Amino acid sequence: MSTEIKVPTLGESVTEATVAKWFKQVGDSVAQDEPVVELETDKVTVEVRAESAGTLGVIIAEEGAEVEVGAVLGSIGAANGNKVEKKKAEKKQEKKEEKVISPARAAKPLDEKPAITPLENKVLTTTSVTSNHPLAPSVRHLVDEHGLDPNKIPSTGKNGRLVKADVLSYLATGPDRVTKSKVPERSSLEERVKMTRLRKRIAERLKDAQNTAAMLTTFNEVDMSAVMSMRSTYKTAFQKKHGVKMGFMAFFAKSCVAALKELPAINAEIQGNELVYKNYYDIGVAVGTPQGLVVPVVRDCDVKSFSEIEAEISGLGRRARDGKLTIEDMTGGSFTITNGGIYGSMLSTPILNAPQSGILGMHNIKQRAMVQDDGSIVAKPMMYLALSYDHRIVDGREAVTFLVRVKECIEDPGRLLIEI
Repeated sequence: MSTEIKVPTLGESVTEATVAKWFKQVGDSVAQDEPVVELETDKVTVEVRAESAGTLGVIIAEEGAEVEVGAVLGSIGAANGNKVEKKKAEKKQEKKEEKVISPARAAKPLDEKPAITPLENKVLTTTSVTSNHPLAPSVRHLVDEHGLDPNKIPSTGKNGRLVKADVLSYLATGPDRVTKSKVPERSSLEERVKMTRLRKRIAERLKDAQNTAAMLTTFNEVDMSAVMSMRSTYKTAFQKKHGVKMGFMAFFAKSCVAALKELPAINAEIQGNELVYKNYYDIGVAVGTPQGLVVPVVRDCDVKSFSEIEAEISGLGRRARDGKLTIEDMTGGSFTITNGGIYGSMLSTPILNAPQSGILGMHNIKQRAMVQDDGSIVAKPMMYLALSYDHRIVDGREAVTFLVRVKECIEDPGRLLIEI
């Protein structure tokens, strides 16, 4: 009796996914609860696990296929069918790789030209190479090495695909070679890769934010001396006690919470004709991953300690880079912080994480000459801050005041302790 492998519920508002990778092949044995296939949604990647032990009997949705929640991806059969299914899979693969030679041709002596049947004549007909059949690396190497035009080479591969044997045969017959121009065709130096579902969703969300919100960015700069001094003094004791490094993000998260409490419009969003003011402080933290930008959420930052915030940010960042974030990790959020400084960014205008009305951009820390109140010039570690906001909800006065409050808290962290 077989067990169907289905697309599980993927979370709020997520109805589709792309089959990213099969961990097993038809005929392979599968243990109960073992990951069988990986799905990619527009938010996270999800591993689908086997509900029962057995053998992967059939794959219905191949890698790259678009599937909906509840769709059947494949099935798992009884464990004793492992050898039979694997044998079938091996035979199927052998047939794919086998060269098509008719019995009539195989029976002819080597020195005699075989007669070509009508069916074979159709297979051997010259077919132009199109963008639907990209050249294999070995074929591309031969074509480039000898300056050939692949569209002029008779192709015998499946569906008109050009194979290595076609190029070698073409070279052996003394073809007219294409003279390479001094300027190479740019198309031959391009690589086309299908956008992942996550990348497409990122593009859609960012463009929607630009099209919908009245985005504006205001800037300020902050002296990081006090925070850096505090980190230098307490980082060893902090890590020893809490098991996590003392970073900058907890300081900025706490500073933003203090500013958001004073300026609730920046913690609000528009829903239809209403403004929704959020009396909670769930801070999204933008994380760059090989798959794209994701924004996991640290909830209730107003009641969490510095160590709890640092530990949660560290864990979310690690899971993001490993592709282990869940839908719950990505859901919600009332305000976002993005730190381009870790990549060396000096200044930027971050795009809103819709439907939120504000996002704080942190940047790199640089020693800059600063004029003091007494006229002296002192080198100080400075960071530029950028607040992008939705001008439909937030006025300029509120945006500027927000950055001033964040600046005050960072330059005098004691304010966070006594909440002023």
